Amino acid sequence: MKKTILGMLVLLAGCWQTAQAQESNAAYDCIMTRTSIRQYQDKPVETAKVEKLLRAGMAAPTAVNRQPWHFIVLDTRERIDRLVASNPRAGMLKRAPLAIVVCGDMQKALQGDAQAYWVQDASAATENILLAAHALGLGAVWTGTYPIKDRVKATSEALALPEHIVPLCTIVIGYPAEQPAPKNKWKPENVSYGTYGGQK
Repeated sequence: MKKTILGMLVLLAGCWQTAQAQESNAAYDCIMTRTSIRQYQDKPVETAKVEKLLRAGMAAPTAVNRQPWHFIVLDTRERIDRLVASNPRAGMLKRAPLAIVVCGDMQKALQGDAQAYWVQDASAATENILLAAHALGLGAVWTGTYPIKDRVKATSEALALPEHIVPLCTIVIGYPAEQPAPKNKWKPENVSYGTYGGQK
């Protein structure tokens, strides 16, 4: 009886380890297969998926857990079109059904030199949203705003942002109408061990 129970426990432990490995590989595969998508189907993104994207963004780590972000969701043609002229590199907005503008809230950010951590915090949220979009069968692309002053000003005016809300970027999202191959960005020469230039 004891051997049978022990055997079952070993089997369950093996199953658990296999499940954990599969989950780990799923996350890794999502990272490695994500690529920028700039062409979208004429199909709206479901409200439930939009919320999942936002939840993923808010799950990102932040300095001192300040969570100094604010997300502007643009999900109608009228709302998105207000933003088209604010970034000359974001022409794909004209065909997208969804955009999320990731902003930093300076009233929630740290003070002094540490205030600049908001950029890292909002960038981590942006990457989470990009990965979540890919995992949900969507395509997305990160288009930069901050620190280009003209883009920040134009975006702020288009969205009527108060002074303490600074737009970092716009994530353009939709169901993919293209399937570009992911780029292989692995370059061992970009890695050092111990000190700059150090070998493994």
